[in-house]
Amino acid sequence: MRKKNNLFIYIYLGVSVVLCLMLATRSSFLYPLNNWDDANSYFSMGKAIFNGKMPYRDVFDQKGMYLYFLYGLSYLISHTTFIGVFVLECVLGFADVIAFYGIIRLFDAGKKPDSLEGKVLSAILAVLTFAVIVCSRSFWWGGAAEEICLPFYAAGLYLSLAYFKNDYSKGTMPFKSVFYGGILAGFIANIKFTGLGFFFAWMMLVFFSFLAHGEFLKGIKACFVFLFGMFLPFVPWIIYFGIQGGLYEWYWGYAYVNVFVYTKVESEVPGVMGRLLYMAKTLYWLIRDDWQYFVPLIVGMIWSVFGVKYSKNKINMLARLNVPVLFAFMFLGFFGGGRDLPYYSLPLAIFAVLGFSFVGNFVSKAGFSGKIFIPAICTALAMLFIANNSMNIPFMKVDRDSYFMYRFRDEVLESENPTLLNVGCLDAGLYTLCDIVPSCRWFQTQTLNVDEPENNPYLEQERYVREGLIDYVLVRDHIPDSIGDHYDLIDKETYGWDGAEFNYYLYKKIR
Repeated sequence: MRKKNNLFIYIYLGVSVVLCLMLATRSSFLYPLNNWDDANSYFSMGKAIFNGKMPYRDVFDQKGMYLYFLYGLSYLISHTTFIGVFVLECVLGFADVIAFYGIIRLFDAGKKPDSLEGKVLSAILAVLTFAVIVCSRSFWWGGAAEEICLPFYAAGLYLSLAYFKNDYSKGTMPFKSVFYGGILAGFIANIKFTGLGFFFAWMMLVFFSFLAHGEFLKGIKACFVFLFGMFLPFVPWIIYFGIQGGLYEWYWGYAYVNVFVYTKVESEVPGVMGRLLYMAKTLYWLIRDDWQYFVPLIVGMIWSVFGVKYSKNKINMLARLNVPVLFAFMFLGFFGGGRDLPYYSLPLAIFAVLGFSFVGNFVSKAGFSGKIFIPAICTALAMLFIANNSMNIPFMKVDRDSYFMYRFRDEVLESENPTLLNVGCLDAGLYTLCDIVPSCRWFQTQTLNVDEPENNPYLEQERYVREGLIDYVLVRDHIPDSIGDHYDLIDKETYGWDGAEFNYYLYKKIR
């Protein structure tokens, strides 16, 4: 009976995730395409990997390898659509809600948390947590690197909460849990390492817990166990790049560019006080823009400090500071560099589960159980909430055949085995629609100011155009000076979103 109950819960969670994402992400089959240039860039990078090209050396984007590998698996499902990415988002979303479900159950949601009714209530609250995340502005268009990271953060939050709530008074965290935390951090390090602030705080708090128990040497050992776990996800890529003699290109393209080139903000946000003021303003606007998950997040944060009974009612300052410290370091990792984009804050949304844990705990104390809820109705309400709050819903109404990028696709595919270059933007989606594998390193315009001419994307793209090395050039706004030497303009379109408007031009090489 318990196995049947658990199977029912997992089926409910899985179906709910698919239904929520069906509305929330532009990767869904309900949308004409996912026209976010970042997501298309990841898709092209993944495609390139599975067509024998090495990232950073043969094709360039500055994110981590697991992001491209997962997108590459999505490419294997469908070469010219984002259906594979939608499947990927559903799988990762299911991992999200499993972690949320586990966290909510830590706080005794339901009158009898181990009964079917208690599990149903926890599952409903997990789905609602997921819904407020995916309909927020920081979810953006779907498929962000931050979205790919969510299961690793959610699992890390579960490990931390499970220890500090139930086991801190009994002793130190088992090395097995520390090891798992390290593995999670290793995956984050190989997707988008600015998110490691969360796991830095995670291990710092664990180390302090060892100190609180008078286990300094075991605490040092735990740090090495964590680092060993963190190292393991690097191993496949050390082998991959090592075999191809590309270890330096991996370092340059992922570590050096992100640390020393991509984030140059000192002059924009001067001094410590200026940086603190900037982050305070950023947090204020995030709360306003992403209220869907910040409301339960704030409620849950307050409750975690003042309301939760930790370790058999023992007042424990470290346990009560756990959640605020994890949140603060995650926020610092994403916004301490002085840059902000709407989707940067998406990982912060995992803390919204604490607000729904509070709801479950309150409902339990009020004497209610999951029997008063009908899961299907709750999922329908979650979908209705998404439909009324997601910024993506209007794009669903765009007819696939009338969208200009499909017209561009038909024009490009008039040529046999065409090559393509994007100038003035990241991958606009034409590589995906035409199933074109990038043929040059700087296949899209990167906003990087690199001193070395051979690694300068602007100079290299100018050379591609000047020498007529590519069959088709898709230009956004800034037309290269020499493009008339080898190319004719064959189509153009003005298209905009989020208050901005851009001009797209399609050029074909003169034969």
